[in-house]
Amino acid sequence: MRRAKISAVGCYVPPAVLTNEDLENMVQTSDQWIVERTGIRVRHIADKDVATSDMAYEAARQALENRGLAPSDIDVVIVCTVTPDMLFPSTACLVQNRLGIPGAWGFDLVAACSGFLYGLTTAANLVGSGSYGRVLVIGADTMSRIVDYEDRATCVLFGDAAGAMVIEPAGDGETGFMDAYNLIDGSGGDFLKMPAGGSRLPASDETVRRRLHYVHQDGQQVFKYAVRTMYDTCRTLLEKNGLSAADVAAFIPHQANKRIITATADRLGIPPERTIINIDRYGNTTAATIPLATRDAVSAGKLKKGDIVLFAAVGAGYTAAVNLWRWEI
Repeated sequence: MRRAKISAVGCYVPPAVLTNEDLENMVQTSDQWIVERTGIRVRHIADKDVATSDMAYEAARQALENRGLAPSDIDVVIVCTVTPDMLFPSTACLVQNRLGIPGAWGFDLVAACSGFLYGLTTAANLVGSGSYGRVLVIGADTMSRIVDYEDRATCVLFGDAAGAMVIEPAGDGETGFMDAYNLIDGSGGDFLKMPAGGSRLPASDETVRRRLHYVHQDGQQVFKYAVRTMYDTCRTLLEKNGLSAADVAAFIPHQANKRIITATADRLGIPPERTIINIDRYGNTTAATIPLATRDAVSAGKLKKGDIVLFAAVGAGYTAAVNLWRWEI
């Protein structure tokens, strides 16, 4: 197995902003309640004519530009999303066609908030096997299309964005991908889901009337599972690799809730200055949160070449994922 590394990051955030004050005029909530419970102050919302593939394309284009690559340099396109443009063709097909990547392979990956880390794990192994040279992993979600803005428990949480990373073989003396730990737990499937739109409950007058094409969440159950599982998976992966919290230069968790992030970091023993939090500016952008937070960590000087970075996420399904990488940019 050869080693794989992250060689570039690119992101796209739509310009329109939805503030907590805006939401106060839409549902019964308050800026104070939202900030105290979630840490979110604003989130970005895509224009009505912008779909997930559009944001994914922009993030991918930025990543390629940052690496100095042409689209033809990419062998595989993985789009991690729960809000595809349509069920088929895949969003990966739409992005590949728009980028103009001849002969590429690719697919959509559905793992909700853990999606991007599942994509990174897959890409690292595709490159590591020697079967492919460069893999483009994109996390993109237009959550505003599946959020019920009459449900105050969920509409305050989500925003729209896309992020992409290029994965390629590591050079001499570079480490790159170190290890991953991923899991699913279907027993929690009922606690966070979009009930209708699939083969069990196809679209009908009734499903629309009952608002079943929106996110439905049991917030208390999801919070408990996320806090416990994010800590357990991080600890397991660190111990497996003979590492401790002191070895982690940057902890980049999925941005679902500030309280989940701080509780996990506290239990792991990772101090606030090494824990990346940007949920206040974007909300929960599902598959896009990890690349967005990574870009911000690099920009702030909190993630530098040679650092060990710990990525972690928990999502609907339930899904969970943890990755360890040596940063080589």
